[in-house]
Amino acid sequence: MSEHRSTARHRRSGKFLAVGLPLALTTAGVLVYGTDVVPQQASAATTAAAPAWATATADGFASVDALGQNGTYGGRDGKTVTVRTQADLEKYATAAEPYVIVVAGTITMNPVGKEIKVASDKTIVGSGTSGHIVGGGFFLGQGVHNVIIRNLTIRDAYQGVWNDKDHDYDAIQMDGAHHVWIDHNDLRNMADGLIDVRKDSTYVTVSWNKLSQNNKTFGIGWTENVTTDITIHHNWFRETEQRNPSTDNAAHAHLYNNFLEDVAGTSINSSYGNYSRGGTRMVLENSYFQGMRNPVIKDATATIVQRGNVFSGTSGRNESGGTAFDPKAYYSYTLDSAANVPSLLKSGTGPRSTIGTTAASASEAEASTKAAAATTLTVAKDGSGQYRTVQAAVNAVPANNASRVVISIKPGTYRETVKVPSNKPHVTFQGTGGSRKDTVIVYNNAAGTRKPDGSGTYGTSGSATVAVEADDFQARNLTISNDFDEGAHQSLSGHQAVALRTAADKVFLDGVIVEGDQDTLLLDTAAKDRLGRVYVTNSYVVGNVDFIFGRATAVIDRSVITLKKRWDGTSAGYVTAPSTAANRKGILIANSTVGGAVSDRTFYLGRPWHAGGDASLDPQTTVRNTNLSAAVRTTPWTDMSGFSWKDDRFAEYRNTGSGSGAASSNRPHLTDAQAADQEVADWLAGWTPTAS
Repeated sequence: MSEHRSTARHRRSGKFLAVGLPLALTTAGVLVYGTDVVPQQASAATTAAAPAWATATADGFASVDALGQNGTYGGRDGKTVTVRTQADLEKYATAAEPYVIVVAGTITMNPVGKEIKVASDKTIVGSGTSGHIVGGGFFLGQGVHNVIIRNLTIRDAYQGVWNDKDHDYDAIQMDGAHHVWIDHNDLRNMADGLIDVRKDSTYVTVSWNKLSQNNKTFGIGWTENVTTDITIHHNWFRETEQRNPSTDNAAHAHLYNNFLEDVAGTSINSSYGNYSRGGTRMVLENSYFQGMRNPVIKDATATIVQRGNVFSGTSGRNESGGTAFDPKAYYSYTLDSAANVPSLLKSGTGPRSTIGTTAASASEAEASTKAAAATTLTVAKDGSGQYRTVQAAVNAVPANNASRVVISIKPGTYRETVKVPSNKPHVTFQGTGGSRKDTVIVYNNAAGTRKPDGSGTYGTSGSATVAVEADDFQARNLTISNDFDEGAHQSLSGHQAVALRTAADKVFLDGVIVEGDQDTLLLDTAAKDRLGRVYVTNSYVVGNVDFIFGRATAVIDRSVITLKKRWDGTSAGYVTAPSTAANRKGILIANSTVGGAVSDRTFYLGRPWHAGGDASLDPQTTVRNTNLSAAVRTTPWTDMSGFSWKDDRFAEYRNTGSGSGAASSNRPHLTDAQAADQEVADWLAGWTPTAS
C-alpha cells in the first residue's frame, strides 16, 4: 500500500490518549448515564451506574478516527450490567444496544470452546481480579466495531494436544472487526490462539496483557489485503512457542515496550518471537527479549525498523530492514526505557484490582445514579485552562466540599509547591498528557533551605513539593518531583528533600511517578493516634535514602521502586524508614519490583525510624511477593539511631530475584499463616480504593 493511501484514511483523534500507563483512566470525573433498571425477570445480572473506569478510551491505532468510528470507547454510552453466568454474559454481549458488561466471577463455558459473538459498542471488563472466562472466549465478526475487552482472565480451553484442529478454540478472535481495544487481560492455556486478528480487522490496540502457556499465541493476518493497522505495547509473552506475534500483511504494525521471555526449564520453548510477514511494515521499539530463539524475523517482502530493543541470552535470527512508517503521524505515545520493561511488565500486566469495581449494593448504585458528576477545574501553563498553577486551582476548591473535585492538569512542568489543606477533601489531581511524564509538579526545597521570610528552615516535612493533608485525595498520570541538588549545596545542613507528603486517610496514588533522592515519599498521618491509609499502585517511586518513610498504613502494590546513586556517585541507601505507631500496620510492599542502576548489595530494604526518639513506636515494613535485584543486601534490615530493627517488625515473604534470600535470624520470613494476615486487604482495613 502507498503511504498516501495510509495517511489519507487516518486522522489523529483530538481526545486524551492514555499512553504508557499501566491503568488507563482517561476521564477527569465520574460520568453517570441515566438510571439503570434491574431486569424484570429473575436473573444473575444486576445493573449499576457507570463508574469512571467505564469511560476509558483506547490509545494507539484503536484511538484513530476512521471508518465512521471516532476512536474506541466501547459501551460507555449504555448501561452498566454485572453478570455472573454464561447466559447473562451472552445476552448482553450480543445485544444491539451498547453495554458496559462487568464479569464478577468465574464463568465456565459450555460447551468447551464456546466463543460468544460480541456485537458492536461493548465494554466487557472483569470486576477487579475476579472475572474469569474458562474454556472459551469471544468472537468479533465482520463489521463489529468499538469493542473493549479489559481486565479479564481467559484461560484453559486447551484439550491436551497443541495444533489440534478439532479443538480450535481462541481466547479472542476477530474476523473483519475494527476499533478494538484488548487491555490488561491474562490470556493463557487455550487450544489455539490467545488473540487472532484476522481477515482485514484493523484499528486494534493490544496493551498491558499477560500472554502465557500457549503454542500459537497471537496471529495477525489471514488475508491477501495489506489493510490491518495495529498497536501492540506493554505485553508480557511468557512460555509461548510461536506467533509472538506473527504479523502477516499488516499495513502498519507498531510494537513497543513488550517483554518476550523464554524461561529455561519450562515445558514450552520459543521457536520465534516477533515475525513480520508478507507485505507487513513493522516498527519495533524499546522491547526486551530474554532467552528467545529467533527473537525477530522477517520475510523478504516484509519490513522491520528496529529501535532501542534489548536482547539478553537470545539466539538465532534477529533481523531488520526496509522502511516502515512514523507512528506519531497517527497518534501520540511515550516510550518507557527498554531496560525497565521486564520489571514494569511483571508488576503491571494483567487484571488490576482497580478496574471493574462496581457499587457493592443496589442502594449504593441508586445513590450513584443520583449523584452529580464531579466538578472539574482545569490547569494549563499556557493560559488555556481556568488556572495557570495547580495551587490556584486548589485554592478555588470550596472549604469542606462534600463531593469530588477533579483538578485536570494539562501537560507541562509546574515549578511550584502545592498544599491541599485538611478542609478540602475529595480532590483528584489528574494529568491529561499521554504519559505520566508529561505533567510534572516539581520544586527544590530541602530541610535545610531557609524560608524566604527569614523565619528559619523548612525542615523535612516542610520541604515537600506537594503536601496533602485532606482525606480521600487521589492522583494519577503525573510526576511529583523534588530536584534539590545535593552536590551544589553541600554546605547546607539538612539534605532531606520530600517530593510528596501525605498526612491524611484514604490517599490513592495510581499511575504516578514520585521521584527525589533522600526522603522522597513521606507517608504520614494527621496525628499519632489517627489512621492514615495510603494505596500506591501502578507507579514508580525513586530515591536513595529512607525514600519511603513515615507512620502511615501504606501499601506499595504492583509498582517499581527504583534505587538511584547518591549525589557523589556512590551506591548506598535504605528503601523504607517506617515510624509506625504500636498496634497499627506500617509499610507493605507487595507484587512489585525493587532495583536500579546501583552497585550490588548496597541497599537495605529498611530501618526503624523512632521519630523524636519515641520508644513507644513499633515500626513495620513487610516486603512480599516482590522481585528484588542484586542491589539488595543479603542482610536487608539495619538499625537506626540506637534502635534495633530486631525489636520492631521487619519481614519478607516469597520474594524472588537475585536479591532475595533464605530465611535466617538476620533475614526473617513470614510463615504462611502469618502472611495470610498481611495481605493488601488487611492493610486497607475495609477501604476499597476506587478511581474517581
